[in-house]
Amino acid sequence: MELGLDGKVALVTGGGRDVGGDIARVLAAEGARVAVNYRSSEAEAAALVDEITSAGGEAKAWKADISSYDDVKAMIDGVAAEWGSLDILVNNAGLVKYQRFVESEPQDWKPQIDVCLYGALNCSHAAARHMVRQEGGRIINIVGDSSRIGEANISIAATARGGTIALGKSMAKELGRFKVTVNTIALGLVETGHQDPEFLAKHMDRILKAYPMKRIGKPGDVSPMVAFLSSEGAGWITGQVISVNGGFSMV
Repeated sequence: MELGLDGKVALVTGGGRDVGGDIARVLAAEGARVAVNYRSSEAEAAALVDEITSAGGEAKAWKADISSYDDVKAMIDGVAAEWGSLDILVNNAGLVKYQRFVESEPQDWKPQIDVCLYGALNCSHAAARHMVRQEGGRIINIVGDSSRIGEANISIAATARGGTIALGKSMAKELGRFKVTVNTIALGLVETGHQDPEFLAKHMDRILKAYPMKRIGKPGDVSPMVAFLSSEGAGWITGQVISVNGGFSMV
């Protein structure tokens, strides 16, 4: 199936590496112009842009702190001015601190909420204004399945991402008449550079009991769903939470 992304303009937050990097790579391969957002991983973002352009795609790195509305608005207005529109927003950037809730402190909560919830709020608000004016667009949120069913030791990130799910459902009801769809992809455990390899090796047998597929995810397992939800073929799918999680369940 042709996805119809040629000439579309996409912004991927936290797009310099891991899941975000693969999403940016796949959207570019499907013909989209891709803005790769980063906050601190400048080298990774630049390398990804070079990779995409060397393969014949079009991409540009954009530095912005998504927890700052001013930063976000400047970035999104800049992307739209540079390429003439903003058709796809992928709210991918996140921040998780693993700790027991009773051992956490308020200063542990704010950074996660700022990135995971306010980041999605800021980007969605700024992007939606462009999409409403152009009467079309796709907003795709990436969250962990913990925000859907709960999980110990990541209560704050799960709470923030749970808010992102509610945001997506509510925005879908508001924006549908403008041909803007809003959906959320809920992930199981995906192998990225953020995990402690020693922890994974030690606990992998226990972790895999929760996965019928008997493996954890890879970034390449996520990107095809993002590409599909970005496409014309997904024009009647909105307000949904779609789990890409290898059948994950709590055990």
